[in-house]
Amino acid sequence: MKILYAIQGTGNGHLSRATDIIPLLQQYGEVDILVSGRNADVTTLFDIHYKLSGLSFVFGKKGDIEFVETIRQTDLRKLWNEIRNLPVRDYNLVINDFEPVSAWAAWLRNVPCYSLSHQAAVANKRSPKPEIKDFIGKTILKKYAPSRRSFGFHFEAYDDNIFTPVIRQQVRRMEITSDGHYTVYLPAYSDETLVRKMGQFGNVRWEIFSKHCQQPYQNGNCSVKRISNEAFVKSMASSEGILCGAGFETPAEALFLKKKLLVVPMKSQYEQLCNAASLKLMGVPVLKSLKKKRLRKLAAWIESDVRIEVDYPDCTSEVVNLLIESYLSKNPQLILSRLPKL
Repeated sequence: MKILYAIQGTGNGHLSRATDIIPLLQQYGEVDILVSGRNADVTTLFDIHYKLSGLSFVFGKKGDIEFVETIRQTDLRKLWNEIRNLPVRDYNLVINDFEPVSAWAAWLRNVPCYSLSHQAAVANKRSPKPEIKDFIGKTILKKYAPSRRSFGFHFEAYDDNIFTPVIRQQVRRMEITSDGHYTVYLPAYSDETLVRKMGQFGNVRWEIFSKHCQQPYQNGNCSVKRISNEAFVKSMASSEGILCGAGFETPAEALFLKKKLLVVPMKSQYEQLCNAASLKLMGVPVLKSLKKKRLRKLAAWIESDVRIEVDYPDCTSEVVNLLIESYLSKNPQLILSRLPKL
């Protein structure tokens, strides 16, 4: 069986999760990897067969998405050419982690495409939603990367096809300690903003991981460094608490590591607002922004010692098996083709 595993390259979580998923997929056949988008800061540990521009959102520096810049940097003609030219018919199955090029190419050519992503879980009707109504955000979740079947990951298993997070083996193996510092990852804020805000808490050491800084530097009680996978995981595992956006992988790993967690959802990002709604139900404090009037809540979080108990067993292999079995049940000829010849 030939599988195309397509990964969204905007942000770090999709690529980090793929490190554990790819070896499991390779047990079922030949796997080619496609990555589209930009803004990821992690180094991949696997070969990429297709590196495409895709469709990405541009992060701002004030906690938001820059929609004007996103539109300016989007080349629709190039996106269409990537969709049209991707040889999806060379594959039996496309497995998609919220990646639009392969999803639409498969849809246009009637090639089976199954989603294996956090977004698939967020879009599920049974997953928590924010009070705010966002028609555009809901539409993006549903139409950005269409698929025939969905298998999703979320903070809790809200439905039969939703599973608890993929916690990377690297994180599972980390020794959990605390040297008193707090780890910060808020890529939609500028370094200057974070240093100014965190600097108001002079009794706290902050390790700020940045998409913007080129050289690490120290400013008072704030250590600012460029994001890297090894350094970031080490910082989380040895921290007192983690302050981050309301993405998925970082909050999930923080909960698994039994760290204090505070999230700041990105403005105008419906998926993060959904994540924040889910985390809030679990007892995780949520900050709407880093404005001055919100910092009292940050101070209270620093003084507290509330840690949310979660149970995140290693079920990645089980989920991958379910997905492949679901596909093979509709394509039994592939099961026969895997049997040894007599």
